[in-house]
Amino acid sequence: MSSGFCDDCFKGVTHEGTVKGKWEQIGGIDCYVGIPSDHGIEYPKDKALLFLADVYGMQFVNNQLLVDGFAANGILTYGIDFFFGDPTPADTMNQGAFDREAWRDRHPYERTRAAIDDVIKALKEKGITAFGGIGYCFGAVPLAIENVIKATVVAHPSRLQIPQDLEKYRAQSKAPFLIISCEFDPAFPIEAQGKADEIFGADGKNFAPGYQRTYWEGCRHGFAVRGDVSDPIVKKAKEGAFKESVDWIKKYL
Repeated sequence: MSSGFCDDCFKGVTHEGTVKGKWEQIGGIDCYVGIPSDHGIEYPKDKALLFLADVYGMQFVNNQLLVDGFAANGILTYGIDFFFGDPTPADTMNQGAFDREAWRDRHPYERTRAAIDDVIKALKEKGITAFGGIGYCFGAVPLAIENVIKATVVAHPSRLQIPQDLEKYRAQSKAPFLIISCEFDPAFPIEAQGKADEIFGADGKNFAPGYQRTYWEGCRHGFAVRGDVSDPIVKKAKEGAFKESVDWIKKYL
């Protein structure tokens, strides 16, 4: 079973808001940085959350607002531009004309991962000793399997080999694992969600570091980033998923 890209990866709604983060070059990689002190909040200087965006990248206002939200909750957050200024253009959202395959070919895992590794190395040199990771659609699982991060959140995951990647996570990772899932998700369907619960144990009994899967009824893949907040069901779910993510990172990082 493969949890790959789906049409919903390229659909959604652009949100409104005033962003507060700053762009910085970290290890030669552009990052959108959310600093809690910019929100008047004290925070641990030796911990950081790696924010791994969806296909619309860190130039997308929705992702910037999420980074700002983590910072406003006291979490130093780095949104890594691992698409090197070439995300899926936000103005192609909900359109079928964009050449997804060509875009994917320009951003193989080896290239995106190298950018993440460069940022981590540079942040360690700045004194950060502990990392959490949150991936929207794809991202954090390989870092957790390699124990690069201490706490993991994935929202409506894609591009996973199931059950292989989940079994490898259980066998090798020490990072507590939160999966945020939803009702309509071709990339991580009900069958895959059930397999995750089977592997880790519905109550985490098969995975000592900690496991939880939350489920948002009435929502589609991408809701935690690009959900239509004019729909009260989606708005509640998006806000709930964000709170779950904050609580998980603050508990385990």
